[in-house]
Amino acid sequence: MSYIVNTTHLTKQFEGKEVVSNVNMKVKQGQIYGFLGPNGAGKTTIMRMLLNLVKPSSGEITLFGQKLTPTSYEVFKRIGSIIEYPVFYDKLTARENLELHCQYMGLHNRKAIDEALELVQLTNVDGKAVSHFSLGMKQRLGIARAIATKPELLILDEPINGLDPVGIKELRGLFSLLSKQYGMTLLISSHILGEIEQIADTIGVISGGRLIEECAMNDLRGRHTVYVELVTTNIKKAAYVLEHILELSNFRIINDSMIRIYETDLSQAEVSKTLIMNDIEIESINKRHTTLEEYFLQLIEGGQAHA
Repeated sequence: MSYIVNTTHLTKQFEGKEVVSNVNMKVKQGQIYGFLGPNGAGKTTIMRMLLNLVKPSSGEITLFGQKLTPTSYEVFKRIGSIIEYPVFYDKLTARENLELHCQYMGLHNRKAIDEALELVQLTNVDGKAVSHFSLGMKQRLGIARAIATKPELLILDEPINGLDPVGIKELRGLFSLLSKQYGMTLLISSHILGEIEQIADTIGVISGGRLIEECAMNDLRGRHTVYVELVTTNIKKAAYVLEHILELSNFRIINDSMIRIYETDLSQAEVSKTLIMNDIEIESINKRHTTLEEYFLQLIEGGQAHA
């Protein structure tokens, strides 16, 4: 499988401060790449460099197998994008904005505009100026503009900003459709981990300008730790029983009422029985898996850069 996006030691400095540091990033053709990181981590700066809006201080970017240079222009006909908040001609309608964009891109296909508006659920706004759109509607229109020309690569910076849960669910379905039915490669940045977990084929985690993890979601799911979550009213006594009677060492007190037990040698039933025999009230005890959010937070706290 070939890489649509490949960065090598990509670095950017602003006023002597390194905001992106030595990033080696690979986005495979036809996949959805979830770009995760807290605000200020460097996601938008990297996306701007991919689009030649910001020049790297050092390092190299390859798009579709071609090295990106300051004079690269033709390659961007193959790319659709939203960086931060989309900007429109507010006095024009959604359709008029898309018509102008398509003319600029050299695409004269009214059907493509109709299809893009339908895909983002903006089909009943023909007489409405964009100035009267909600933030969520503008976000949808930005995505329609990005996909109207049927790009091979779609770069979306926080595309679900301003959307309600129903809108987020609809876009989640749209992104999967664009990937599977239209064969687009999607690079989507977000800090909403649960949404990325549901749609991404690969994730890249960035913190402090450094790419600290890049892996396939299937591999990540295989790494998730199984643990037993115990909720009790007597946390100190429960911890004593776990350590001194059950002789468990791999557990963690989460708060005043919750313990997570990571050792799997003993069954959940055996743990429950021993706790009850020692007069410890169990409010709940369940087997769980580490979520992407927990894994993400562990990565951010650890801060190890991906080579």
